[in-house]
Amino acid sequence: MHAANDGHAVDDANRRKERVALVSIFVSALLTIAKAIGGFSTGSLALLSDAANSLLDVGATTLTWLAVREAHKPADDKHHFGHGKFESMSALAETAFLFLLSGVVAVEGVRRLSSGSDAVEPNWMAAFILIGAILVDGWRWWMLKRVARETGSEALEADALHFSSDLVNSIFVLIALGLAAIGYQAADALIAIGVSAYIAIAGFGLARRTIANLLDTAPPGMAERVREIVQTVPGVVAVAQVRVRPAGSGVLGEVAVDVSRTLPLERVKAIRERVTQALAAELERAEFTVTANPVQLGSETVQERVNLIAHRNRAPVHHVTVQNVSGRLSISLDLEIDGRTSLGEAHAAATRLENALREEFGAETEVETHIEPLESDPLDGQDAPPAVAARIADILRASAAATDSIHDIHHVRVRETPCGLVVNYHCCAPPALDIAAVHAQVDILERLLRQELPEVARVVGHAEPEQADRRLARTGTS
Repeated sequence: MHAANDGHAVDDANRRKERVALVSIFVSALLTIAKAIGGFSTGSLALLSDAANSLLDVGATTLTWLAVREAHKPADDKHHFGHGKFESMSALAETAFLFLLSGVVAVEGVRRLSSGSDAVEPNWMAAFILIGAILVDGWRWWMLKRVARETGSEALEADALHFSSDLVNSIFVLIALGLAAIGYQAADALIAIGVSAYIAIAGFGLARRTIANLLDTAPPGMAERVREIVQTVPGVVAVAQVRVRPAGSGVLGEVAVDVSRTLPLERVKAIRERVTQALAAELERAEFTVTANPVQLGSETVQERVNLIAHRNRAPVHHVTVQNVSGRLSISLDLEIDGRTSLGEAHAAATRLENALREEFGAETEVETHIEPLESDPLDGQDAPPAVAARIADILRASAAATDSIHDIHHVRVRETPCGLVVNYHCCAPPALDIAAVHAQVDILERLLRQELPEVARVVGHAEPEQADRRLARTGTS
């Protein structure tokens, strides 16, 4: 639902951009005709240059409209990053129009001043045309600027800048006609030259921004902002790289983050998705590709590194024992392999794991693997007779009495399988006791049970922290 709403919002923004660009075309055409009539009727170079500027506006706004329509097209096989650069191309074309216009007006102004042919005949019709043009250009500048800011359109922003120059141009032309009316005929050519300089300066600023976008110059402060956002995402160790470039009304980017190499793939995927969501929430019209680089952290333990190497080699391990023998690292572990595997194949798998561990920790590392058969298929079984289960429960309770910490043997279940008896039971131990001590006590129960009943193939003892009321009852205190 959220994605659908975002799609509708984008479509609405695109339609608004096209609509204001189309309106601008018609308004430019009407202003061109009106200013041309006023310019020829008065002979004002400033007003004729303003009419020529409006004529160029017709071409520029038409180009803007076409560029905005083209920029909305989605990415395809030839344009993998979309068509947003069409807006930048349109803005660059407008800068060419501005420079061309400023050059023509400046040359004509200098020619009139040098030749003395600067006769201007102001009239009220020209004044009314200029006043109307000022109002229309002011409205167009405000409308285009607002829509460009709301939609991030580079082409509409260029149009807004263009029409701001038109607004200033028309104001100065009106001043030139006023000065000509009171006898300062040369003011028309001088102001026309000044307007041409203003147009050239505006064009230079627009060209600089447009060329920067075409060269994929990162928006100021954007990379730093992206780093700040990404670093707040849990699981991100560091931001390795940020690349940002403008694309039409939006921004495209690539972010590479460092994550712990011990994380499972599902967790890494979740971190990348959170980074993407965080960037989308904070940055409008931005689309980022996020990659994750697994790195070794200084806080990794030897056991974590062993488990990671084993996981990479698809080798289940347990009972990992790490020793420091006279400054040399020694690692021993149980390697689980399908019990149906031949010894030759199992030994080759163990050798591959041992070599991988030596590559991780150094060739001098001592690595010993105990191959343990793994039951890959479920065992067919059935509940043992009640008498057998009761006897095993009694043996466990008697054995628990011989330990320091294990008591309250309960929930005893015994199953008969082709491999022998499988025993599952629960017991209690002090909650403050460390699990190594609890495990050692549970192992004692297993050994004692096997001594009494050799047919027991598997014993699973589940230790639970004893409750306060049970401890009081066991010790006989109140």
